[in-house]
Amino acid sequence: MKAIIIAGGLGTRLRPLTYNTPKPIVPLANRPLVAHQIEMLHKHGINEVILNLHYLSDEIKKILEADEKLNVKLDYSIEKTPLGTAGAVKNAEKFFDEGPLLVFNGDVIADLNISEILAFHKKKKALVTITLTAVDDPTSYGLVLTDPDHRVREFIEKPSWERVEGVQRKNINAGLYILDPKIFRDVPYNTPYMFERDLFPRLLRDNAPIYGYETSRYWIDIGNPQKYRQAHEAILRGEVPVRLYGRREAGGLWVAENAEIHKTAKLFGPGLIGANAEIEENALIREYSVLGDRVRVGAGSEIANSIVWAGTAIGRGARLKGCIIGFDCRIEEGARLDGAILADRTIITKGTTMYA
Repeated sequence: MKAIIIAGGLGTRLRPLTYNTPKPIVPLANRPLVAHQIEMLHKHGINEVILNLHYLSDEIKKILEADEKLNVKLDYSIEKTPLGTAGAVKNAEKFFDEGPLLVFNGDVIADLNISEILAFHKKKKALVTITLTAVDDPTSYGLVLTDPDHRVREFIEKPSWERVEGVQRKNINAGLYILDPKIFRDVPYNTPYMFERDLFPRLLRDNAPIYGYETSRYWIDIGNPQKYRQAHEAILRGEVPVRLYGRREAGGLWVAENAEIHKTAKLFGPGLIGANAEIEENALIREYSVLGDRVRVGAGSEIANSIVWAGTAIGRGARLKGCIIGFDCRIEEGARLDGAILADRTIITKGTTMYA
């Protein structure tokens, strides 16, 4: 079975982090997001992955082709203009074969048993299987209603609370599908076309066998900074099987083998320290902090519940709490940041106080 990852979006909800870094290679636990998705697919026997790309596609290809840890064949389908979810998959039709096709949304990190979903798809003789997950508030998503046999009977895109009232299980589309490739025969080329609003409703009107596979496993759309931070916390707690690199120490702290940590520095897990990071004397790294490769933390600084991307330098006596810091930033001595989200190469001058 082949898989396609829809990863052509602009990542607008994650700005300013995605102005220079396309969302598929935004670092998640110090590796590109899409690398974790590819590893999950490979774990379930998928050895060929098609990447649908648009925004900064050359940057994504360069990063992935240099990643020696990816043990799959990668093909690329490039959108010249955004084509929507189904249109993007149609654009990759030359890579399809006769077998089932797995489609995965590039915004999602999840612990999904793909082998189990495929078995369900075959048992039901489904044309389409949509993975479903329950949420408390479905109004920002698409509600999917099924019958007792799990066959989909209705799609409700971004329902109002009045429409949701009385629905016992508020299942939404979890962004992973198993499809028969022939459903794309009537999808127009080079035309914006959506699974949620166009293709799936049309198939439903034709009484096609569309089924929903319900899962209670971990799932999150990391499209905004809050969810991005939540995903890191879940990974550090071990709630989603993302591979972390380095040696594991007490309290769930992962430290790259070549990180340099002064003997007077104090580190508390869960957390992650990247390769060639430097932590100077009397620095304090508190829980749920992730430091990327080559991050330098000055003497007496304190970092708590923050994600710091590679190459950033933090001066002496600085304080960071609940921050997300882009690549190659410079935070000078004595700065105080609370809840800040900094674009790449931002400079915070000495003594600055910033509250988001």
